[in-house]
Amino acid sequence: QVQLVESGGGLVQPGGSLRLSCAASGSIFSINNMNWYRQAPGKQRELVALITRGGMTTYADSVKGRFTISRDNAKNTVFLEMNSLKPEDTAVYYCNADVRRTMATGLMNYWGQGIQVTVSS
Repeated sequence: QVQLVESGGGLVQPGGSLRLSCAASGSIFSINNMNWYRQAPGKQRELVALITRGGMTTYADSVKGRFTISRDNAKNTVFLEMNSLKPEDTAVYYCNADVRRTMATGLMNYWGQGIQVTVSS
């Protein structure tokens, strides 16, 4: 099995910064895209940022210029550096990854359990 575990969330004031981490563990041969989603109360889950294995990135318009996604392939870990945080960034943030468990198997998609980020004064 594969587990994704997020860390680094919490309460921060507007304008502040947080760094989320997500470590993948278990039976892993390789990981393709690693992604961060978020879901605010009463809203649908949305893609915040994604990063390919080669390091290409995509961001939601709402976070461009403020958030940076990165990864450490050797440690199967993805990060989300969040700066200039706004109250509207408040949400549960989820890590998501496309994992190949063996050389012979196809990609399977996994989710972390989610971590709360609250931006409030």
